[in-house]
Amino acid sequence: MSIRKIFAAREYATMSDLALLLLRFVGGAAFMMHGWSKIQHPFSWMGPDSFVSPFFQALAALSEFGGGLAWILGLLTPLASLGVLSTMSVATWFHAIKRGDPFVSTGGEASFELAAIYFCVAFLLIALGPGTLSLDRIVFGTKRAGG
Repeated sequence: MSIRKIFAAREYATMSDLALLLLRFVGGAAFMMHGWSKIQHPFSWMGPDSFVSPFFQALAALSEFGGGLAWILGLLTPLASLGVLSTMSVATWFHAIKRGDPFVSTGGEASFELAAIYFCVAFLLIALGPGTLSLDRIVFGTKRAGG
């Protein structure tokens, strides 16, 4: 194998679609696992003393579990990502501002690192879409660049 082949630009569409599929699958599976216990008790998973209303607790539980499933399937990806983005905005605010948690915790304490990462993943999926390896492409087709 030549140096030229190692460093040559790859076919962008194929590699980016595979990267988006991997990101959607791993992120979606992790998000479904985070949301599983919440979806079991969607109106009360934060406890009785929570400042978050039961309605918004249910929306967060749905965005985590349902959003994760939608990411895996690549179905209604922009809508699911908007729900995840909103939920992770609140989670980041809660940990960073309200509680004053650090970005990264070295001793196992709470942090807002994971919420910020999920926020970025959701933003990326809103900006780039799910890629061609998705149910969104099968159901809704593709749109041309710039149109």
